[in-house]
Amino acid sequence: MRRRDLLGMTSGAGLAFLGEVLRQRPVLARDAATAATPGFGRAKSVLVVIASGGQSQLETWDPRPDAPVEVRGQFGAIKTSVPGTFLCEHLPRLSKLAHRYAIVKSMSHEDLDHGSALYLTLTGQYHQRLSSNPPPRETDHPFYGSVLEQLRPTSKFLRTSVLINGPALVPFEAGPGQFAGLLGRRFDSLIIGDVTTDEPAIPGLERVDELDSQRHARRRRLLSELDHIQARATQPAIDMQTLYQQAYGMLDRPAARRALDLDDEPATLRDRYGRHRPGQACLLARRLIEAEVPLVTVMWNHSNRGQDRYPDDQEQFGWDTHNDIFDVMGRSLLPRFDQSFSALLEDLDQRGLLENTLVVCLGEFGRAPLVALESRFAGATPGRKHWAAAYSIVFAGAGVRGGSIVGATDRQAAYPISTKYAPWDVTATLFHALGIDPASHFYDSSNRPYPISAGQPIAALYV
Repeated sequence: MRRRDLLGMTSGAGLAFLGEVLRQRPVLARDAATAATPGFGRAKSVLVVIASGGQSQLETWDPRPDAPVEVRGQFGAIKTSVPGTFLCEHLPRLSKLAHRYAIVKSMSHEDLDHGSALYLTLTGQYHQRLSSNPPPRETDHPFYGSVLEQLRPTSKFLRTSVLINGPALVPFEAGPGQFAGLLGRRFDSLIIGDVTTDEPAIPGLERVDELDSQRHARRRRLLSELDHIQARATQPAIDMQTLYQQAYGMLDRPAARRALDLDDEPATLRDRYGRHRPGQACLLARRLIEAEVPLVTVMWNHSNRGQDRYPDDQEQFGWDTHNDIFDVMGRSLLPRFDQSFSALLEDLDQRGLLENTLVVCLGEFGRAPLVALESRFAGATPGRKHWAAAYSIVFAGAGVRGGSIVGATDRQAAYPISTKYAPWDVTATLFHALGIDPASHFYDSSNRPYPISAGQPIAALYV
């Protein structure tokens, strides 16, 4: 072996060792004041539902029934279980559960396109290319699930963070922000795609009948020896070894494989969630929370605007409703969302899981307070443009004060008239709920520190 090759392999192993040390680095100690803040450490798990495409605040959580028709749209508003609170008429189940969740109406930021705004939502950081649709990069800021994977790796389910019904497509290519980026692939979340197919949630986890335990052990030893020869000299080799370790780890955990099997659920409950992609994804999320996975993210719709290409397939529909908003939302998006998200909240509550699970539902922005037909997009009837100046999101569980409204918007639900909150405040709230000080840091492979979040936990959720 040439000396150059030996040095290259040694340096690769050294970097891998350094990465392992950094992965085990504890979060900076919190002070007494942080520990005493409302909601700190109340959650054992966090479950995030992403309504990709920009869920309209006017057609969901912040209707304006008294506004002119070009503002309020075609849908009416209905009373909820909380006096003085109203939701869109197409959310009857969720209206009966309003006492279980809090609505934050004064979300606001400055990014106006899906790719970079999704990145902002999933990382808490603006993309370098504001209001654009960039591809994922290895230098991206990491997904909040990847940050948690480094800070607090779990041994119960192999992966600390699981992303269901992903990756999110914008609208047909994977968007940035849902991967580990600069942390490296070993910190990627476990991504599970469509769970409504007949295939296993993670193909390849069934043991081969003709492969007995002795042959299986010999194969693992051979693989280990080959990895040792490579000495993990290159990043692709490190990534491949990581994937092998994760796969074997899942094979060694029958309980983890059982958690992924939706056939264990009663047919009536599967029907209650909805026998469609978002419904079954939400059901799998509940099973993973029950299996004590610390962080589960559900992409409620895998494409932000699949209806342009597949107008007759409701599984492809996303919340990017530039045109035909009332047809698409009234016929498909809202009824499915009402069914699945309400089932998730009810199921978590009935099983006693909502007490220590923080549930969050949000999109990357809202929709414009003016209904208009856009000639550049498919569809024959009016819709709403992108709108990031004001939109609404929902929190529930883990100490969140149900039935509360945080923030307020003007008469057109167009601009906040109270304290503004942004995606970085959401990421701060997630880590804060898990008992991790969002003002502390994570580290890349070169030992450079990065703040966990630039925001502040939304304290008004708890008081």
